[in-house]
Amino acid sequence: QVQLVESGGGLVQAGGFLRLACAASGRTFSVYVMGWFRQAPGKEREFVAAISGSGDRTTYADSVKGRFTISRDNARNTVYLQMNSLKPEDTADYYCGRGTFTVVGDVNSYRYWGQGTQVTVTS
Repeated sequence: QVQLVESGGGLVQAGGFLRLACAASGRTFSVYVMGWFRQAPGKEREFVAAISGSGDRTTYADSVKGRFTISRDNARNTVYLQMNSLKPEDTADYYCGRGTFTVVGDVNSYRYWGQGTQVTVTS
């Protein structure tokens, strides 16, 4: 059973930054794509960023390009999301998910999810 545990959320003013982390269990972490998604109240879960197993390929939602950076440390079974220049519209619960072998933003390609970490950006 794969377990994902997110951390790093919090309350921040617009223009500020946060770094989210997602620790994964299992020996095959480096094989799989990992992704970050977010869900605001009353909205569907939306794609934020994804990274290949080796870390050499990434993709981002247009809304976060140039502000967010996804990375991973396979030795620590951890994926990160550095979020800079935060905006109030970034407020949401952020989830990490384990995908398959293709770097995609389709939520249906991710089978395992963490419990989420809340990010609130005030204006």
